[in-house]
Amino acid sequence: MEKRDFLNLGNLNAEDFEDIFRVSEELKERREKGEKIVPLLKGRFMGMIFEKPSTRTRVSFQVAMEELAGRAIYLPGRDTQLGRGETIGDTARVLSGYLDILLLRTFAQDRVEELAKNSSVPVINGLSDFLHPCQIVSDLFTIREKKGTYKDIRVVYIGDGNNVCHSWILAYQALDFELVVSTPPGFQPQWEELEKRGWLRRKPAYIPDPYKAVKDAQVIYTDVWTSMGMEKEEKEREETFAPYQVNTSLLAQAAPDCLVMHCLPAHRGKEITGEVLDGRNSVIWEEAKNRLHVQKGIILWCMRKEKELG
Repeated sequence: MEKRDFLNLGNLNAEDFEDIFRVSEELKERREKGEKIVPLLKGRFMGMIFEKPSTRTRVSFQVAMEELAGRAIYLPGRDTQLGRGETIGDTARVLSGYLDILLLRTFAQDRVEELAKNSSVPVINGLSDFLHPCQIVSDLFTIREKKGTYKDIRVVYIGDGNNVCHSWILAYQALDFELVVSTPPGFQPQWEELEKRGWLRRKPAYIPDPYKAVKDAQVIYTDVWTSMGMEKEEKEREETFAPYQVNTSLLAQAAPDCLVMHCLPAHRGKEITGEVLDGRNSVIWEEAKNRLHVQKGIILWCMRKEKELG
């Protein structure tokens, strides 16, 4: 049977999303009832290669694997032979002889794809500079949980057209929700690259004025203005993005029951104010907690075990 990689959301259809949501929901309910260990992956091992720092991705995947009765092995890139120049392809060939599934958190998207190309076991993209697919599946799961559905929900992404924004755009290709992107003109998503890869079948609305963009928004979503690796641009970016701050003034233009979301880590007082982050519209902490449940769904989907939950 062909292996299932989770590299980008452009290759998923609505049924794939629903399979992951269904399993994640069931496993969340079981955990809340005290049934933490569901032994679907007993004797299975995941290798987690991290070439970038992580809190939520690392902890949620490790706990997810172990609550499915499997084991997760943390592999900091600098401490493996990757740190001494071994190719990602050679690493893939070796590790897939030991492990049942691999996760990579890295810089270039091509690096994730090269790992998957040379691995005989499923590969999960834990984040690249271009995409962050695990995060957006968790976000959609949270919207579905809070609103009852993601269908026809108006999601407005405010800020930098980065990897999180790209993954929202790819989810929009498969699912029936409304997506609006609001970034400074020079910081739009990489439309041409998305199109070149065959992932862009329809473009979301682009409204550069954030106050116009959030009109009637049911979800406002933001992310850091300066992603990892862009620290030299931080001062310039802060000046450019200042009008895109998610604050009470911006939130007042949205629907009264609008959800505020952020993938974290947040820089309070920059892309979002503390008042909004901790306010009544925020579901940011629930969103973060849901990473654990959705990682389980993603792992089981990759290993074709999403139908085995009895």
